[in-house]
Amino acid sequence: MKKHPFIKNVCVVLSVASILLIVGCTDEKTSANKTQTASAEKTPISHTLLNSAVTSSDKQKFEKTFENQCVERELKNSANPENDKARVGKACECIATFMMKDLTAIEAEKFLIEHENAQSLTIKYENAAYHCLQQKTPLTAPHLFGKP
Repeated sequence: MKKHPFIKNVCVVLSVASILLIVGCTDEKTSANKTQTASAEKTPISHTLLNSAVTSSDKQKFEKTFENQCVERELKNSANPENDKARVGKACECIATFMMKDLTAIEAEKFLIEHENAQSLTIKYENAAYHCLQQKTPLTAPHLFGKP
């Protein structure tokens, strides 16, 4: 079987044309965007709040504010708020104190000034709640046979 030279020539021409089309179609905007991103990468990020320590007054404010919000939130869903207030207040105080120990300046600013909860505060809250609510002694089952 003899191959036609016409088909061979068409394939070569199409492949060369596609290569030239790909190489020839450069976008000037992409090179401008690359220079903008390169200059933006050189700009230093401000980490002043990351390295700064939280003052004791900010920690105290955080503890009181968080404790009040916690009690308010828990009593809102309570069937008997008067009886639950002491129990909930003690648990919320423990949680707020536990969270205050390793509070960062960014978290304090977000909570106290911007009135937002950072994701790290949510994680710390769950850890503190687990820690504080596990301190209660578990109920013991009744002993059926013999002395305990």
